[in-house]
Parts: sequence; C-alpha cells; structure tokens
Amino acid sequence: MITVNADGKIMVRRCLVTLRPFRIFVLGIGFFTLCFLMTSLGGQFSAKRLGDSPFTIRTEVMGALESRGVLRRMSDMLEMLMKRMDILARLENSSDFHKGDEARFPLDRFQPAAGLMERIQAIAQNVSDIAIKVDQILRNSLLNGKVVEGRRDQCEVPRDPKYPDCAGKVEWMRARWTSDPCYAFFGVDGTECSFLIYLSEVEWFCPPLPWRNQTAALPSPPPLPRVQAAFQSDLAHLLELIGTGKESLSFMKKRIRHLAQQWLRAARRLEQKLKGRQRDQKHILIHIGFLTEESGDVFSPRVLKGGPLGEMVQWADILAALFLLGHSLRVTVSLKELQSHLGVPPGRGNCPLTSPLPFDLIYTDYHGLQQMKQHMGLSFKKYRCRVRVIDTFGTEPAYNHEEYATLRGYRTNWGYWNLQPTQFMTMFPHTPDNSFMGFVSEELNKTERQFIKSNKVSSMAVVYGKEASIWKGKEKFLAILNKYMEIHGTVYYETQRPPEVPAFVKNHGLLPQHEFQQLLRKAKLFIGFGFPYEGPAPLEAIANGCVFLQARFSPPHSSLNHEFFRGKPTSREVSSQHPYAEDFIGKPHVWTVDYNNSEEFEAAIKTIMRTQVDPYLPYEYTCEGMLERIQAYIQHQDFCTTSSPPLPPKAKSPAMQSPPSPLALSPNATHLVWSPSASRDPRAWPPVDSLQVWVSETRHSCTETCRRRGLVCEPTFFRFLNKKEVFLQLSIACDSTEYEMNHLYPAVAENVHECYLQKEPLLFSCAGYNTKYRRLCPCRDYRKGQVALCRDCL
Repeated sequence: MITVNADGKIMVRRCLVTLRPFRIFVLGIGFFTLCFLMTSLGGQFSAKRLGDSPFTIRTEVMGALESRGVLRRMSDMLEMLMKRMDILARLENSSDFHKGDEARFPLDRFQPAAGLMERIQAIAQNVSDIAIKVDQILRNSLLNGKVVEGRRDQCEVPRDPKYPDCAGKVEWMRARWTSDPCYAFFGVDGTECSFLIYLSEVEWFCPPLPWRNQTAALPSPPPLPRVQAAFQSDLAHLLELIGTGKESLSFMKKRIRHLAQQWLRAARRLEQKLKGRQRDQKHILIHIGFLTEESGDVFSPRVLKGGPLGEMVQWADILAALFLLGHSLRVTVSLKELQSHLGVPPGRGNCPLTSPLPFDLIYTDYHGLQQMKQHMGLSFKKYRCRVRVIDTFGTEPAYNHEEYATLRGYRTNWGYWNLQPTQFMTMFPHTPDNSFMGFVSEELNKTERQFIKSNKVSSMAVVYGKEASIWKGKEKFLAILNKYMEIHGTVYYETQRPPEVPAFVKNHGLLPQHEFQQLLRKAKLFIGFGFPYEGPAPLEAIANGCVFLQARFSPPHSSLNHEFFRGKPTSREVSSQHPYAEDFIGKPHVWTVDYNNSEEFEAAIKTIMRTQVDPYLPYEYTCEGMLERIQAYIQHQDFCTTSSPPLPPKAKSPAMQSPPSPLALSPNATHLVWSPSASRDPRAWPPVDSLQVWVSETRHSCTETCRRRGLVCEPTFFRFLNKKEVFLQLSIACDSTEYEMNHLYPAVAENVHECYLQKEPLLFSCAGYNTKYRRLCPCRDYRKGQVALCRDCL
C-alpha cells in the first residue's frame, strides 16, 4: 500500500486545484470546437437549417477561406495552451521540490496532471486532423462549383418593363439582406445572383433567370380534390381541438357543452332545409389573437372575476357553428402555433411563407390580424382575401382605407387594413358595411316557457353589471327602483373586500352561467345603467322572459364625444346602451327611457310591472339562425376572385359609352329597382332582384335611409349605382359629374347641381352623412328575423 505524508497530500490537492480551471477551460474549448464544426459544415452545404443553433447565422455567410482559417487558429490555440500548461507544471514541480527532503514523495501523485496533458495533446491532434480534412472537402467543393460560382458572380440586374421594381429591390437587398435571417433561409448569401434568385422565385419582383430553368423550384402541386362538407353530430372532437391551459378556453368549452343539444338539433333542421345541397368542405384556421400571450391575454385572468365575456361567448359559438357545418378546423391561441400552421420561415417576418397557404379561410380578430401581417411578409397581401375579422363594434370603410383614413383624419390604431369591409364580422347588425356574425342565446322548450310564465316575480329586478364600478353614481336610480322592486346584483367581490353597493341590494356575487339563467327566469326586470355596451346579457334576459330597461343617450355616444369609443374605427352614433334591442326588438320587451328624467324613469318601472311578456329570442340569435347565416357566408362570400366592374373613366368618347343602366323606375316612381329586362348573373350574391335604390335626406346616412323603409343597406350593390345614368333616372339634374374618393359618394349637392361618383370601390359605404349631400343608397329586403340575408339569399 502506497502512503504519503500530510504535506504530500496538500501538494497533490494544490496541484489539482491549480489545474482544475484549465481542465474546465479545455473541456469548453473542445465543446465549442465540436459545435463550430457541426454548424460550419451544415452551414456550408445546407442553407435550410438557419436558426438551429446560435452559431448558424454566423457560419451561414462564412466563406471557405474563413472556415479553414478559424480551424487552424483553434488548432494553434490548443497547441499553445498545451505548451503553457507544460511550463506551468514544471514551475510548480520545481518550487515544491526546493522545500527539502520532506517533500520527496512518489511520482505517481502527478498522474492526474499527466493524464490531463495527454488529453490536451489528443484534442489538439484531433482538431488538426479535422482541419486538414475540412480543408480538403472545401477545396473539392470549390473546384466542383467553380463554373456555377463564376456564373453567380456574373449576374446582372435585368431591365424588364414587366418588372419595374426589380432594380430597386435588388438595391434594397444589397444593403439589407442581413437584416432578417429569413433571407439566408431561402438561400441568399450576399451575391448578386442570390438576390435575383430570391426576388424571382420566392418573391415576384424580378423575372426568372434563364439558367435557372432546370434548378428553379418546382411548381406548387395541384390542389387536392374538394371534399363535400357533412353536418357533424358529435362535438367531442371540437372540444379536443380547442385545447386546455387557459380559463377562457375552459369557459368556451363549458358553453359548448351546455348548448350541445340545441346545436345538434339546429344542425339537423338546417340539413333538412338545404335538402342535400352540395357544400365544399373548407380548411379553416381559427386564431384567437386576443388570447395569445403576446397580446397580453387580459381576458383569461378576468373570467373568474366578472370580466367581459361577450367576446368569448361569440368565439365559442363560432367554433361550434363552423364545426357542425362539417368544415376542417385548426384552433390556435398562441403565436408559435400560428407560425407553424401558416408555414412562417425563421426570422423577423419579412419573407413570404415557405409554402402555399393550406387554409381556405382564417377567422381571427384585430390582434391576430396584426400578428399575421407581422409574420407573413408579402404573403399577407396575397392571402388577406381569405381572412375574416371578428370585430365587435365594426369597422367603417372610411377607417379601413389606409390612404383615405390618413388624408381625412380617420386613421386609428385599429383601422387602415384595406380589406373588403364585409370581411369584418360584427356581434350585432349595426354596421351594414360589415358582415353580421352574431352569437346564440339559449332557447327554451315549451315546459321551460310555461315554468317561467308561472313563476315570474313581478317585483324582482336584476341589475346588468358584474363590476362594482358600473354601480357608482347610480344611487338615485337605485333608490327609485327600490321603492317598487327587490333589487338583485351579480357583482364580483373577494371575501375580504365586499363590493360597494347599497345595503338594500341582494348581491349574489359572480354566478355560474346556469345559476345566472335561473335568476333571470324569476326576475321581471333586467335593468342596465349605460354600460357595458352591446353585450349578450340583455338578449339572454329577454329570452328568459325579462323586460330590459335601458338608458337613452342624448346626444348619442360616439368616437367624437365619448372616451370608450375614441380610437375605434367607426363614427357610429350609439343612441342607447343596446341599440339592437332598441331598434330590432323594442316594446314591450325593451324600454329605452331618459334616465335624467326621474318621472319618465319611474313611470316606465310602474308600466313594466303591469305588463305581461313572454320569453322572446330573435331567430338570428338561435343556433339555427347562426348556422344558416355562416353557411351562406361560406358558400357565397369570395373576396379572392370576385371583383367589382371597372369604374367608368372621367371623360368618355362616344365609342366608350358605358352599357345602359340595369335599373328601372319603380311603378310608383319613388325609387329604382332591377329592370325585368336586364340580365342577371346567377352567381351574384345577394341576388340583384332584392335591390332598391333610394335617395337619402341630407341628414341621413344610407343605413338610416334604408331602415326607415323597412330595408337594410347593401354595400355590394353600390357598383350598380355608381353611374351618371342613375342620376338621370332619378330625375336629378347634374350640371357637372366628378369622380372622387369620398365615403359619401355617389351623392348629389342639390343646391349647386353637382353630382359625384365614387372613385375608390373600397370606400363604398352605408355609413356617414353630410348636410351638403343627398346620397344614392342601395337597399334590399331581408328575411324575417334574419337581417343578414335577403329573402332569396339562402
């Protein structure tokens, strides 16, 4: 057995401690060398792995000479390290041996140091061998690719009038191609030819290079044959698609489960109504942008605290409807999943998608729209016609058109997307320029309706408002109401901090949906205090037999005078807390009064207590109504292939006269209708037979003009009105006719006999008025209880 004295043990420890940092450093050098070699070789011969490691971006653009030089330098570093450690070890040994006889101990105590030296020598030798092999590979690669490289260095920017932007784009690439790793992902390496290859094959600003005919990317495969959509009868798969991990997702899944039987019955009824009509199955991506972490996801934490649930109610119903109609769905609530489904290349979002978009439709919101634009590059402009934007309050054309919004002061944080206005889909049918998406309320069967009728408490009221802030300043109204009714609230509160509501209010706290429904089935009155605007709760209350009492706003609230609407892409004037309930339902189910008039407010309460009402739910807010509406949209709305007829030029020669107007004066000579002798495009939707042309008053928008005649404004018909002949048919004298960009046109300034036609089709708008103009308004009929569809639209 070998023994050493205490000083010998101390010496060994000191030697090992001295060498330990070097051992760690050497291991780090070895690991770095291995990573460098792997990424260098991958970067030299494969440009498709960008972003796999932190070294890739550097080595992707490193030349052959640089790679060989770096390998040699690393070999030299290891060799120098070995020499310095050898000197250090000798100095250490020399100083220890000078201490005297007591320092004499067996040489095997230096075996750890000797082993470390051997490892360093081995690593240095391996790096040297690898450097030689890599050098040989690079030499062979350069030799074999000499002809191609010579050609790549000789590329010149083509001067083709069909590609006027090519030279400018090449100049931009020269200066900025390293600004986004996505360019290297597509093979850009800083050479002129790589710029041209990218700009002709990935983007479309330059003509294809002749010598790339054999190597250019293969054309996209033909689309797969269409599969017919079949109504679904089980929602279990949809619940799996929605996923988990967020309170908002749990809320939506609970809602779908709760309404499952109503959805399934409605789907069977619509299937019978369509009578086996052919329906193509669509591949649909649903990206709920406001639930992503990148947008803040302020809703999920508030689900259990009384926060706004209207958006999640609507999204849950959209998911259920699209699934039951038989379409193939993908659901995302994260940016990473969105990028994966779209095929976004690695980088900062300046490049197009790596492959054609695999979805026919994308349903998202404003947050998701912004995320898509940020990461899709030029592909966003190419595919934006497939997007449908769920937009609670609506987006008017004046705010949607980027140039016009900027010039005329309509630009906001939410507008200027240059989409077709009907691509925006609202919660209520308040903006005819947009499509009405809606949501559903629970329907009652006969037994439930009879139970409600016999168990209503005529002196019971429920206040609309789950947040305590809504109750502040309402003491006067509550005191009047308390004289006649028992007041119930559903205000969220924490145990240690009860809400600040009057003591005579019976607050139940935040209730689950089914318990809230039971409360509404007992109550006589559901009363709103002005906020929140246009939520789903008043419809649920009316469907459960309540009378809804709300405040009339004078003047109406809008982005011009109210902070809540400021910045929203609409000038719509909101006359009450819930304009749909006021305009489309009305008395006896809905009472809209001036809350500043105490006598009117008190009289309304007395009358409501004496009035008997039955539960009522508009058809468009039933499951069947929503399925019917979405089915029609998917079947008929195509913003990718449908284009408006070209606008007439300002000055026309006799040979350039536009075709005669397809419109004719109605029998009573008050408006225009589609002429019986005019041709009809069977693909046109809505059908042109539903069109009526009316002239507005100076203070009325087209939305109001049509509504006063029991019709709705239909913006897709504006193209038929945008002709000088239409003014003549309506006996409007025009001393001059001009084409301009203005969301109020076509219109006439009667005091000066000047007529104006629309220059920009994206600005055709039902909204807006000016005391100077009388507008030409395209109106249409609609199905009873389904304002989104004309009588023959289904």
